[in-house]
Amino acid sequence: MDPTAPISVGADADGTAPTSTTITLPPLTLRDVPRLPSALASSPAAPPPAAVPNPISRHPYFHPPATFYISPGDVSLRHAFFDLAAAAPSPLIAYRRAGPRGDLAVDPAAARAALVTCGGLCPGLNTVLRELVVGLQELYGVRHVFGVAAGYRGFYGADEDHVRLDPAAVDDWHKKGGTVLKTTRGGFDLGKIVDGIVARGYTQIYAIGGDGTMRGAVAIFQELKRRGLNISITGIPKTVDNDIGIIDRSFGFQTAVEIAQQAIDAAHVEAVSAVNGVGLVKLMGRSTGHIALHATLSSRDVDCCLIPEVDFYLEGKGGLFEFLYGRIKKKGHAVVVVAEGAGQELIPRTDDQKREQDESGNTVFLDVGPWLKSELGRWWKREHPNELFTVKYIDPTYMIRAVPANATDNLYCTLLAHSAIHGVMAGFTGFVPGPINGTYSYIPLEDVAVAKNPVNVNDHKWAWVRSVTNQPDFLKSQA
Repeated sequence: MDPTAPISVGADADGTAPTSTTITLPPLTLRDVPRLPSALASSPAAPPPAAVPNPISRHPYFHPPATFYISPGDVSLRHAFFDLAAAAPSPLIAYRRAGPRGDLAVDPAAARAALVTCGGLCPGLNTVLRELVVGLQELYGVRHVFGVAAGYRGFYGADEDHVRLDPAAVDDWHKKGGTVLKTTRGGFDLGKIVDGIVARGYTQIYAIGGDGTMRGAVAIFQELKRRGLNISITGIPKTVDNDIGIIDRSFGFQTAVEIAQQAIDAAHVEAVSAVNGVGLVKLMGRSTGHIALHATLSSRDVDCCLIPEVDFYLEGKGGLFEFLYGRIKKKGHAVVVVAEGAGQELIPRTDDQKREQDESGNTVFLDVGPWLKSELGRWWKREHPNELFTVKYIDPTYMIRAVPANATDNLYCTLLAHSAIHGVMAGFTGFVPGPINGTYSYIPLEDVAVAKNPVNVNDHKWAWVRSVTNQPDFLKSQA
């Protein structure tokens, strides 16, 4: 039987009226998150530990309705849409819904929380920190909240690296770019970090950072588990590039697209104001081109968008230079957006450069922007020596990283922070909060640490870019 064939209910059976069809989906597999030892029964026959009533129920100003608390059975699906004419993913993966629970596995009065930011800057870091402090103290009454300075190395740093925080201290942090706590890369010494956590009596760790930070959080979680410690850790994923998988997006991304569009606008003005002008903008995106893609779609002034997921070549039929020359002759100018990870295989490298890594273990990328600008100038001088030509190059990387979050990201950061707090208070550990198809969920840290989020060049969004720019597909002829 064709699963898409409607089963008519009522008198209308000719397809001209709405119909109802019953579809049977495969079984669900719950990808659950770990729990603290204290939140688990000591044996299968033993009763569960005594629950602590959620203090939100006693809030003097807010009286939550019966539907406020998340049921133990509430889950969200990894896949939200299916092709009924094809086989559905089997099994279907489900995650626990994020949000407040009616009963807690953690006594807020005994909690001692540590917040840490790691890696590069990103719009929204201070908002997440602010909302963690406010949520912990004003929702749950946690009075011992500390900010750990200088990334993971701060856990085994001096006393001044551990700053007591309260709502008054963080009141205006959401209006500031960067991170008030300071941040670093590297310095990950697992034994020293966990020893420092234990020595200072922390019972909750909130680690905010990108994929390297998430991998570090996995290692900390495993070491806490190995030592049998009753300490929660949650990771709040931060990456401007939006390259963390499973969740819908990472915070700071929408702000980055907004600022990137301003850079494209400036490049467009420079290009149209010159004779045979090219505006070249390099945007963040080491392994994924999400910022370049979304900024291109938002701008509508971009003639070519180059991302890491799509190879390109410079010269010859169907190449970038041939396309740009035609666009310049037609319009008098062109605008090119290139993600920082695009074209890396085209840039000459020494053997030392091939082996070079940063403090987080990432391959050091060569700067595609100046290289492409230089190649454009060299090509034009060789092929069109008697014609004027101007390339204006803009790199807004540090401007994008350093700005405060916009309204959309500020809201998102608040929801992420509160989701993390609710999960920790429910006794969960080793998890990441984040939206999956719009529903905030709890995902195992180890899953998020390895999940990637490349641009799907076979979906409609990349097709929209191609329709806006009319750029070539850069597929070389096999003839």
